[in-house]
Amino acid sequence: MVKINFLMTALAALFPLVLGFIWYNPKVFGKAWMNSAGLTEDKLKGGNMILIFILTYVFSFMIAFTLNFITVHQWGFQSLVMGDKDVMVPGSEANNLLTSVLTSHETTFRTFKHGALHGTIFGLLTLMPFFAINAMFERKGFKYVAINVGYWTICCAVMGGIVCQLM
Repeated sequence: MVKINFLMTALAALFPLVLGFIWYNPKVFGKAWMNSAGLTEDKLKGGNMILIFILTYVFSFMIAFTLNFITVHQWGFQSLVMGDKDVMVPGSEANNLLTSVLTSHETTFRTFKHGALHGTIFGLLTLMPFFAINAMFERKGFKYVAINVGYWTICCAVMGGIVCQLM
């Protein structure tokens, strides 16, 4: 059976905090992001940073958890046979098939590179449209979308790599 490694998922969820300190630093993209978002340093000082960091970690954990199912192909095979009522019965035909396939293909496509590829695809083809749609209605420009999508695509690539290889 494919199992989620919650420790690696929790580790992967730290990456958005680490990259965020770098990415949104005023010397990197911070000033451009603030300008494109219509924010000032005074507006940003008003937030409860402890709560923001805690919630960022919780939401990042949710993303890393989801990336387990996107990056690890063994979940797909396992889901095909889970509808069989005997799949969990040791020695049954369904259980033998599941065990045989997962044992022989346990590490197929289980690399950091493969997880990073799927994380990148997820960032560009799933997250980018969400950001772009919101940005259009919020009257934000391309720079706003590019900065945020770039950040989240890199985060998803690294988190996907971690959960795929180390799950």
